Amino acid sequence: MLKPRQDLRPNTPEYETVPLVKPTGFREYDARWVLEKEINLLGIQALGLALATYVHETGVRPRIVTGHDFRSYSLSVKQALILGLLEGGMEVLDIGLALSPMAYFGQFALDAPCVAMVTASHNENGWTGVKMGAQAPLTFGPDEMGRLKEIVLGGLGVARPGGRLERVDGFRERYLEEVTAGVKLSRPLKVVCATGNGTAGAFAPEALRRMGAEVIEMDAELDFTFPKYNPNPEDHAMLSQMAARVKETGADLALGFDGDGDRCGVVDETGEEIFADKIGLMLARDLSVLHPDATFVVDVKSTGLYKTDEVLKANGASVVYWKTGHSYIKRKTAELGALAGFEKSGHFFFNAPIGRGYDDGLVAAGAVLAMLDRNPGKSLSQLKAALPQAFTSLTMSPHCDDELKYDVLAKVVKEYEDLAASGGSILGRKIVEVITVNGARVHLEDGSWVLVRASSNKPELVVVVESQVSEADMRALFREEVKPRLAAHPEVGGYNQEI
Repeated sequence: MLKPRQDLRPNTPEYETVPLVKPTGFREYDARWVLEKEINLLGIQALGLALATYVHETGVRPRIVTGHDFRSYSLSVKQALILGLLEGGMEVLDIGLALSPMAYFGQFALDAPCVAMVTASHNENGWTGVKMGAQAPLTFGPDEMGRLKEIVLGGLGVARPGGRLERVDGFRERYLEEVTAGVKLSRPLKVVCATGNGTAGAFAPEALRRMGAEVIEMDAELDFTFPKYNPNPEDHAMLSQMAARVKETGADLALGFDGDGDRCGVVDETGEEIFADKIGLMLARDLSVLHPDATFVVDVKSTGLYKTDEVLKANGASVVYWKTGHSYIKRKTAELGALAGFEKSGHFFFNAPIGRGYDDGLVAAGAVLAMLDRNPGKSLSQLKAALPQAFTSLTMSPHCDDELKYDVLAKVVKEYEDLAASGGSILGRKIVEVITVNGARVHLEDGSWVLVRASSNKPELVVVVESQVSEADMRALFREEVKPRLAAHPEVGGYNQEI
């Protein structure tokens, strides 16, 4: 395996003969690069060979499911990846155009311990990436990604005989049967299905219809130029369009799916978005009745209401806060045998009897519909209104270069730890706890909190704030505390969105 370089430019002889791989593409739990600028197809092939080498190192059976999302270049990227996997002696089962959870399902249905899904998820066009795993239903975390990075950048990939490619036709139907089998609505529900012209448009509308919903398709035509907005149900651009369509059609709710279908966003019948942590709390309340003494895992961006909810307490439920990131929450949910894990970005993880432990936007959508079905006299907004009140911000992301963001975050964490140690306060409220498992989550004496962490897949920091007092106080926590604190660090740039 040729050792990759980082200084290659397109339209040169070296670019066509040597792998280009920038080290920043190896994230905490997947890999993402800007294609051509940060990685070339030979670099992708080197990644495939390295993944095969890692699988052989760990003694896992060298049988892997591959799939790709709907972007103009994803098929080419996947084919380059497959070349590397074959060179490394892997048996490759290619399911074609797919959602990430469809590839994860393939590990179970096709008896393959490994998976490599080519997707940039909700990232802008130009990005590509691979979500990988070698132990269903888990995906790689920092340890596995660290070793993979060593193999790729060190040119340590080992060619082996035994590579074989099998194309798996008709797998879409098996996947749709899987995700719809457990949900059959007994009440009429009109559902807006928003896919942002991403891959989920080929799967989600039909899945929801099979569950028994009346489906209103929204931007379901596949178009890899993403003409309206990126398929990201956490962004205001998509949520506002979902809200408008709900109001236009009188739908009971809108369900939005990201670019690779592993996340689900929800808008209620009034046009109000319900962030995934609040949907998670609603689901936890509903499911804890059916499954007493259940454990739930939530990420550090999630509402503090999980700690205090009386319904969960009455049903014996326990809640564990853990690191943000689909790999972390997935792994912790499996480790604890939790019934479900919820991440504020819209990843939902359900173990048996609801799911298989991995994040699947369609399984999450089915869980929301089943919850409504079990509460026939109530709308989604009424179920939300039954929650204790908390005012939570959008997830906001100021730019910070990948090479700098962790150093900046370390300084911010220390600032908050020092402030807490000195008995300090924020907007007149004493700091009672600073959780540093993933950045700094700073809890105040009235239950409000602020969070600053580093994005694991983009050159950004991540900011969330929540007030137990009012929406105005929530805005003040951001504008008078977090924003000026980060502005004092010149490495921090503009925000993708702000409250």
